[in-house]
This record gives sequence, structure tokens and C-alpha cells, in this order.
Amino acid sequence: MAAVTLSVPGRKAAPRPGPVPEAAQPYLFAPSGPGVGGSPGGAGTSPQVEWTARRLVWVPSELHGFEAAALRDEDEEEAEVELAESGRRLRLPRDQIQRMNPPKFSKAEDMAELTCLNEASVLHNLRERYYSGLIYTYSGLFCVVINPYKQLPIYTEAIVEMYRGKKRHEVPPHVYAVTEGAYRSMLQGECGGESGAGKTENTKKVIQYLAHVASSPKGRKEPGVPGELERQLLQANPILEAFGNAKTVKNDNSSRFGKFIRINFDVAGYIVGANIETYLLEKSRAIRQAKDECSFHIFYQLLGGAGEQLKASSWVSPTPAAWPPGCCSQPFSPDTAGSGAAPAASWSWWAWFVWLCRTCRLTAPFTLPPV
Repeated sequence: MAAVTLSVPGRKAAPRPGPVPEAAQPYLFAPSGPGVGGSPGGAGTSPQVEWTARRLVWVPSELHGFEAAALRDEDEEEAEVELAESGRRLRLPRDQIQRMNPPKFSKAEDMAELTCLNEASVLHNLRERYYSGLIYTYSGLFCVVINPYKQLPIYTEAIVEMYRGKKRHEVPPHVYAVTEGAYRSMLQGECGGESGAGKTENTKKVIQYLAHVASSPKGRKEPGVPGELERQLLQANPILEAFGNAKTVKNDNSSRFGKFIRINFDVAGYIVGANIETYLLEKSRAIRQAKDECSFHIFYQLLGGAGEQLKASSWVSPTPAAWPPGCCSQPFSPDTAGSGAAPAASWSWWAWFVWLCRTCRLTAPFTLPPV
């Protein structure tokens, strides 16, 4: 394992929570060192000295939103600043200038701890963490997540164990830490965003985590493997997504319905049941789609996976040329971690249709070939 030095403002040093896979470390821990993600400065100058000497602040930028500048002069209404990147000087109203945090707050895990809490500092902190591979950041009671647009190695069983039983301040920001906190609070007593923000995906990660830490030993066939109840809970999401999700302009796997998931626990904290209520399905999408959007996934799974006999009996055109353009070439690969399915990235619509039939234990009027 590679050694990693942590730079965590506001968090006391804690023992490393078990072995962390080396591939996951860059996406969980912020590297420490002078000037990492901090304010701009010259070679050989410490960020703290640079920040103090130049009185660095944030000013509006058409390209970046905000950019760093040195405060040169100010009066009651205006201030003169020198842009750190270009050296250009300009005068701005004082209300357009925002204070910059000291470099020790670089890539802060919890933005509520920032000395200067303003729009520029929040944007800078999120951007620096995101460019370093850190997609999770706390903001007080909330956990902010930025879509990485790729699979990250931070959702494995080893990472689940890393967060199990830990308090939020003892481990890096993660949806698992939020889930662990909710789970422990439930034992002691009792998500919004735009399309593509991660509501559905993070809900699945929450269920994956609970299925691992709260599965009853009685239902497991072997250690580390979820029992039958937990397996069914994990498999429910890909099934619901087949019939209720579709490709849209903003999101390749957009939920076109709402669902309320209720998971029941016994007094010992083990999962004993679950139910999912669905509502507000976008039924019109089945017969009419907007430009550059598609019907529900199940339509293309049927087109790509059904045999000739089923297609003929369902009056389905067997030729891909008759299918809607742009929707059938490459299927979306939903995350099926822990569901018992093969790696989704290599699957076709045909493979998803076969998996769906087998998982639902359907008796179809045709033979299902192996996936």
C-alpha cells in the first residue's frame, strides 16, 4: 500500500480506517503539501506568505466565474486590484470583491469550516477537489457530489468496510459516511437535484451499503455475500430502470418516474423487508419522444433481445433500420454492483433483456440463451 499524507482542515488525526485499496486512495484523500490547490504564487514562495503579502481576494471573471487578484488599494466604494494571472489592474466596486481563505483551507472537506464562506470560495474549493478526483465534499449537514462522468473505484466492499462503524469526521467525505450516520442514528432512535445530478445513482449506493452492513447472517450462504432478501433488493433497481428510465438530452439513464423506497429493520439492525412505491410515470414517452430523446429502456431491450418468434407475435419490426435513430446503437450500462449480474459495461440490449427475463423468472415463449 502506498503511504498517503492527509491534509484535512478541521479533522483531528485518526488511525487509518483499515487497508484502503491503492486505486481508491486518490479519490478519497487530498494530498498535502505547499500550494496544493491554494492561491497562486511565485516559485519558492510559500502560499501562506504569498496570500498575506499580496492580500489576495476573488474578483468576477467571465471565463472562470471568479479569479484571484491582489488587493492594491481601496476606498469606501471602490478597490483597485491586480489580476494574479495576467497582471492587469482594474477598479471594481467593493461589493464585487470577495475574500479568499488562507491556503491551509485548500481542498477543505467541510466548507462550513471555511473562514470566508462566499460564492467564490465555495466554487474554488469544489473545483480544486473535483480536479483532484475528490467528488464528495461536505457543506455542513449536506454532502455535495459532482458527477465524475466515469466509474470510480470507491464503491467496493473494501470501501464499505472502511466506513462501517466510523463517525463522519473519522473518514473522508462519501455517500457511505452519510449512510452510515443515518443507519447509526436509526439504531439509536429513529435527497433534490436536476436530472443527472446523481439522485438515483447515490440511492443505489445507499442501498448497496445497507445491504452489506445490515444483512442478517442467517440469510447468507457464505460470509461477505448478501442473503436472498438483500440480493432481491439490489436487483430491484435495474428492473425498475428497464421499465421506467429512458435516455434524455441531459441524462442517458433518466428516471421518468418517482419512487419511494422503504427498508425495514429489526431491533438488531438487520434488514427484514422492503417495499418500493412508484408514481408519476411519464406514460406519454411510450408513444411520443422529444427530439434527441428515447423511449423507455425496455423497448430497446425487447428489440435487441427478443427472438424471432416473440418479435413476430408482438408485431415488432426485426430490422434495426426501423428503430428510432440514436437510441439503439449503444445501451446505457446501469450500475449493478451486488446484483449478481455480469459487468454492465460490456453488455448489449440483448444481454440486458436476457438478464431481465431470468431475474424476473419469466416463462417466455422462446428459449433464453446464456448471457
